[in-house]
Amino acid sequence: MSDSAYRVETTSRLAQWRIDNLASCTYRKSDPFKIGKWNWHLSLEKNRTLFVKLYPEISNLTRDNPPIASFIIRVVCSVGDRKSLTHPEITDKQLKNNDDFVWSIEVPLTGKFIIDVEFLDLKSASPDGGEPCSIWAEGFPRIRSNATALVCLGRMLTESIHTDIIINASDGSIGAHRAVLAVRSPVFRSMFSHNLKEKELSTVNISDMSMEACQALLSYIYGNIEHEEFMTHRLALLSAADKYDISDLKQACHDSLLEDIDAKNVLERLQNASLYQLPTLKSSCLRYLVKFGKIFDIRDDFNAFLQNADRELISDVFHEVLGVWKGF
Repeated sequence: MSDSAYRVETTSRLAQWRIDNLASCTYRKSDPFKIGKWNWHLSLEKNRTLFVKLYPEISNLTRDNPPIASFIIRVVCSVGDRKSLTHPEITDKQLKNNDDFVWSIEVPLTGKFIIDVEFLDLKSASPDGGEPCSIWAEGFPRIRSNATALVCLGRMLTESIHTDIIINASDGSIGAHRAVLAVRSPVFRSMFSHNLKEKELSTVNISDMSMEACQALLSYIYGNIEHEEFMTHRLALLSAADKYDISDLKQACHDSLLEDIDAKNVLERLQNASLYQLPTLKSSCLRYLVKFGKIFDIRDDFNAFLQNADRELISDVFHEVLGVWKGF
């Protein structure tokens, strides 16, 4: 049996194990694959019933800090009409050994099929004994500093201390500080350095952003954005980061959007990746759609997407399809 029979393909939150033929053996264990902090295994045991197991690799990390996982696992026929069996969603289940999650499948499976695991969240225990924390929230893009100066900078915004510029959003206005905006964005700096209307009128019009999204942008610039606020407005923040040349914010949005690609958002992510020239995000979306076969799950949405997408993006999609076909 080839090495590829044990290999699991992954993205940041998705794992797929392709099984070409299970009739010749009663037990098979995948190679380790990494999702989050942990290495994982899938295993199959076939008797009268097929048992599917998902578990982390034995290690000091797993013993000391076992993952608390939320995920959806499916078995998908990889030929024909791609019928699938889906286990009920697993929520906040601690997985420490190979018996903590076992899926018993009574329906006989023949031919080629795929074990598909979509990780919705992974948590680890808090070192101070508090509530478990999502590992994908630990590194969220919030400017971290112990300096009192950063706290004071945030207060300048929230308490409108000596503001000298007004930001007009689509549905409201907020005060800010020219110096802070100028040092964070070369576009703002140019506005305030030349005899433009923004300098003369002491206003900046950002009519393509809502008040809440504009507040999130300023919160990021001033260093006091919260994780939930960032996640809610990250697409608007990506647009603003591109428009005002705030490279670290653009990178933060890009990294975050890579982390949770799924069938509901992949087409929107693909469009934004093309619009804002994010090749890694584009590649990840195309791989999710084509290599992992998710294009079959959203046929109607994908057909509508093709009606409106630009030619270059459509060409990229079909090149990805051809590349996968050549691999078979």
